[in-house]
Amino acid sequence: MRQLLLRPGAEELNYEIRGIVKKARMIENLGYGITWENIGDPIQKSNTIPGWMKEIVAELVQDDHSYGYADSKGMLETREYLARINNQKGGVQITADDILFFNGLGDGIAKLYQFLIPTARIIGPSPAYSTHSSAEAAHANTSPITYNLDPDNNWYPDMDDLYNKVKYNPSIVGILIINPDNPTGMVYPREVLDRFVEIAREFRLLLIADEIYQNITYNGFEAIGLSEILGDDLPGISLKGISKEFPWPGSRCGWMEFYNKNVSKEFSKLCITLENAKMIEVCSTTLPQLAIPKIMSHPEYAEYRKEANEKIGRRSRIMEEILGPVKGIRFNKTKGAFYNTITFEEGLLDETQFLPVEDPRIQGFLNLWLQEKEMPHDKRFVYNLLAAERICVVPVSSFCSDLRGFRVTLLEENEDVFRDTFERLARSINAYLKSSSKAPVHF
Repeated sequence: MRQLLLRPGAEELNYEIRGIVKKARMIENLGYGITWENIGDPIQKSNTIPGWMKEIVAELVQDDHSYGYADSKGMLETREYLARINNQKGGVQITADDILFFNGLGDGIAKLYQFLIPTARIIGPSPAYSTHSSAEAAHANTSPITYNLDPDNNWYPDMDDLYNKVKYNPSIVGILIINPDNPTGMVYPREVLDRFVEIAREFRLLLIADEIYQNITYNGFEAIGLSEILGDDLPGISLKGISKEFPWPGSRCGWMEFYNKNVSKEFSKLCITLENAKMIEVCSTTLPQLAIPKIMSHPEYAEYRKEANEKIGRRSRIMEEILGPVKGIRFNKTKGAFYNTITFEEGLLDETQFLPVEDPRIQGFLNLWLQEKEMPHDKRFVYNLLAAERICVVPVSSFCSDLRGFRVTLLEENEDVFRDTFERLARSINAYLKSSSKAPVHF
């Protein structure tokens, strides 16, 4: 064309979580069932919404107000309710004016990075959640900046790595924390969060916490919110939503909570800009905003969430029972959210490995998929797994990471199906690693 269309960095907008679906659909169109482990959609995994929650939504649908515009920042009553929930934690205190609604948390994340100047960088964790890393890269016109999560240390952050990258890169203006973490399922202990605060305080940085999974923890773990550890001298943003917790992913309803909005002139300007941007769009979805305080204050909600978390925790223990003993991988027991990231030990993957595929038509698809240039070895495994077992997972390399492995979910409600899925996965890992023509021969 006459001029270039894409700015540098735009090609970083890669979302393998949904991209692999196209390949799975090819197999599905041949009449095969697919075990979907690629995306965190509880509804897809037969999560049953309780009747009392449906009744609340049904009643709101009868109210004509649910069809109108909401306040541009979000329904006032809902923002007041959420501010009270935050303030009960005893940390940073906020008002309704410190809360801003978006059409899903992804919309809020995109807006946040959109209004930063390209030279202002937000360092985030690796493995990275693609929505954050892609948006940060696109705004900066280059690859994202990340700090490492350590699979040999419960997926906790490598704080020396983070500190040195912040110290020697003055363009970094903020640190992203995902807690509980997607894709690893890790939950940060207090000492880790305190270290984030210390680094932010030393270098006068903004702290951003994606806390959409904050109320999804189990096996004795609880998530500590950013407002509880931030203090009164640092700017902070918490990102929250209902898509995973209720769950209501189709609601497209997420929000930001601004902490210590006036502690920094630059931070205050950012908050005002985000609010003004929302004013231009008029408002976010009204119905789910109206439902939030009614659902979360319902007498059955706390017990509903407790039981749901216990079920996820039980499935995490089944996963540990099956995958924990598998040789050649690094497995960490998940503590929050509903994901787990499993990595292969270094040097065990190569380009000669394969899984046998019975249907020649699927083998033909696989042959085409494997022609991709410079394909990471974990992606080869993921494609082989999809072709051989019809299990759809996501490679760790697609999460902005040099590690090699895959992410799975803990969402399957039927425990027999869940157990069967991971038993097949364990057998596939063993078979795949043994298939290498480079493996040593023992006589």
